[in-house]
Amino acid sequence: MAKEKTRSLFEDAAQTRPLADRLRPRTLAEVIGQGHLLGPEAPIGRMVGAHRLASMILWGPPGCGKTTIARLLAESTSLEFEPLTAVFSGVADLRKIFDGARERRASGRGTLLFVDEIHRFNRAQQDAFLPVVEDGTVTLIGATTENPSFELNAALLSRCQVMVLRRLEEAALDELLARAEALIGQLLPLDADARMTLKAMADGDGRFLLNLAEELFARPAGEALDAQGLMAAVQRRAPIYDKAQDSHYNLISALHKSLRGSDNDAALYWMARMLVGGEDPRYIARRLTRFAVEDVGLADPTALPQCLAAWEAYERLGSPEGELALVQAVIYLATAPKSNAAYVAHGAAMAAAQRTGSLAPPKHILNAPTRLMKELGYAKGYQYDHDAADAFSGQNYFPDDMTRENLYQPVERGFEREIKKRLDYWARLRDKRAGHGDEPVEADS
Repeated sequence: MAKEKTRSLFEDAAQTRPLADRLRPRTLAEVIGQGHLLGPEAPIGRMVGAHRLASMILWGPPGCGKTTIARLLAESTSLEFEPLTAVFSGVADLRKIFDGARERRASGRGTLLFVDEIHRFNRAQQDAFLPVVEDGTVTLIGATTENPSFELNAALLSRCQVMVLRRLEEAALDELLARAEALIGQLLPLDADARMTLKAMADGDGRFLLNLAEELFARPAGEALDAQGLMAAVQRRAPIYDKAQDSHYNLISALHKSLRGSDNDAALYWMARMLVGGEDPRYIARRLTRFAVEDVGLADPTALPQCLAAWEAYERLGSPEGELALVQAVIYLATAPKSNAAYVAHGAAMAAAQRTGSLAPPKHILNAPTRLMKELGYAKGYQYDHDAADAFSGQNYFPDDMTRENLYQPVERGFEREIKKRLDYWARLRDKRAGHGDEPVEADS
């Protein structure tokens, strides 16, 4: 009878390691989903090929391979790998690493310092990297899920290249699952729909996908799960959304731009993403109200009261019923005619006010409650518009030393088309009564 092979302690330990760790790539070629950076002609690929690595910031979502790439870069360029996480480290830890890097440098060896969540360091701590990056004591690779433009100081960014990693797409997630099944030696107990749902639940995060797969491999053998059974069997992931960070601003920008582009379906989707992520509906209501005055304006004067009514309805109803009022406001705004003429007019008026300083109003439109003011010419020559033909005097209301400016220019859309007709009519009347024309002026129909 054949003798059964005895498992070593090392083999047992290997089997207890998390699946994501056991499948960690051993070469840069095994890293999936980041070919735009790691390919032979891609930015990092060219550095590795030349064996000259520049300091860089790896910016990307969770689970896209930032830590793995940093470790493999150290191996590929024969640099000592020094990992650090900003959450648990301070300046004293940095000094210790810098001292060790200087000693290695003196003996001809380089150091790759990997700082995970580098955005967690404050500005003063970030400044500590500047001299050692500048003189080449360390090659710095920082990893962050947040926009480096907002979270890292300019001096540090100027010394590093920012490499943008992508969330893993479906093909990359399929490859991860295939590797997991090959390693375990069995297929995941899922039907086709459940397999698609599993990838959707991972939300582009390879590490989370493998953690879900590990849960499924550990289940007792049985029939393949459908999508509903899968969602009952494994822990669902909360969407990546931080109300104080980059994803917050990205999604509100997506909502605003979708509304401006009159795509109500996309706008509803982005608002739903924000609500699912835990955004305060009151913030959304405030932004919708802003959109009503900035991008719809007088093309549809009822857009603003619609948004205010939706806001008030939410305050009275709360969630989830009140969110329907926001849905109604989103649909109304997306399908309304658009005009930013009032927004542009405000900017033009502010610029004119700053440019012209303290010019006084013309005296004929000032009140004269005292004899002295009357003697100085206050109110002299004022024409009461209701007594004029068409209730329009055509007088000048700008300062005497300022040329009249056309600040508000309505568009030929929605209600502003009617406003434009009125303004054009009054402009013709003004020219006529200023002596620029003798033809009768007829009102627009």
